[in-house]
Amino acid sequence: MNCKIEKSKISGHITCPANKSYSHRAIFLASLAGNNSKIDNVLFSADTVATIEACRNFGAEIEEINTSIIVKKPIKMDIIVPEIDAKNSGTTIRIASGIASLFTREITLTGDSSLQKRPMQPLLDALESIGAKCNSTNGMPPIKITGRILGGDVSIPGNFSSQFISALLICAPLTEKGINLTIEGNLVSKPYLDATIATMKNFGVTVQTLIPYKKYSIAPQVYKPSTFTVPMDFSSLALLLSASVLNGENVIIHGRMGNLPQGDKVFIDILEQLGVKVSIKEDQITIQSPKELNGGRFDLSNSPDLLPPLAILALKTINPIEIINVKHARLKETDRILILSRELVKIGIRVQEKEDGLILESPKESKGATLNSENDHRLFMAFCIAGMYVGNCIVTDHESVAVSYPDFINEMNKLGAKILVQ
Repeated sequence: MNCKIEKSKISGHITCPANKSYSHRAIFLASLAGNNSKIDNVLFSADTVATIEACRNFGAEIEEINTSIIVKKPIKMDIIVPEIDAKNSGTTIRIASGIASLFTREITLTGDSSLQKRPMQPLLDALESIGAKCNSTNGMPPIKITGRILGGDVSIPGNFSSQFISALLICAPLTEKGINLTIEGNLVSKPYLDATIATMKNFGVTVQTLIPYKKYSIAPQVYKPSTFTVPMDFSSLALLLSASVLNGENVIIHGRMGNLPQGDKVFIDILEQLGVKVSIKEDQITIQSPKELNGGRFDLSNSPDLLPPLAILALKTINPIEIINVKHARLKETDRILILSRELVKIGIRVQEKEDGLILESPKESKGATLNSENDHRLFMAFCIAGMYVGNCIVTDHESVAVSYPDFINEMNKLGAKILVQ
């Protein structure tokens, strides 16, 4: 279904959703620890629900209470596991593949049509090198994995997805030998690896860093029962901040900051470089935005999810916004570089597509248009925010927000947005 977006201004209070990446990691690790491990402030979205269901299929007993989950009993490595359906979640299928390799019986993992186009081969090759048998459809889901991996020395390329590395790290302590991991080439999305290591530490497992983002050693260990509080999601915050910059009048954003690593925090620095004043005080964020933004050159190698909220800010810049080193954004739910370049020109933004990014210039004249989000949640939200600035826009596939921010439309409308589901 589509949404009609009218020109609109927003004001008032809004709470930023909990972090999706940490919710995924904490659910998996609590499920490996069991014994009443508790996670507070969980993001319940389509993606994280897919992770909860995957853990239940692995044998974990999970209770949901308001915004918390309690894992009563852990994952059991000796059961017959039904097919794991990761839906649209890349994080779910990749970490679940690592866990599946700890079982001795064959496990099938699949997902929706979008997920079946996302690459898995580097992870499957790594798992096979330490004893798993893996079958796939041209290196993509559905996949079949038969363990049990023993551990040992593993190499994996770092330029595809940090999720592959996270999957190996999470299953490593439960192998007989542990894992000595070498990351080949340049690692993308480094903060997500830091997030995995930080969450593992919370559950009592130590990852030895030999060379940061290159070599790690994980000895055989046991995940210990723990409590974990999920912080707010800075990738969702980036969208809310973009909405405030383009359309805001006294918007106050609430959320539990926490002190865990999040690469998308850099969006605050980006906004300040563009000329926006950002004020953070006691879990509240407000901004003061100039009439026109500066523009600039931004490296998003460690924060690819910032591509959509940054790209739309070209609607009100004096100078171009150049985004570099984000080629891995082509391997997300969609090829985000391609779709942003194709769709943003429709509303007047002048776009030059590069292999690893975009150069965007503000419109001589902005205009309404139909924007096709290709069922990508982050593109849908970014296009809605752009539509509020331009007016008279249609944005496709509103159902996609269930993936990371189920209440996005309702909450934006409460602030004064005019987003009408058709």
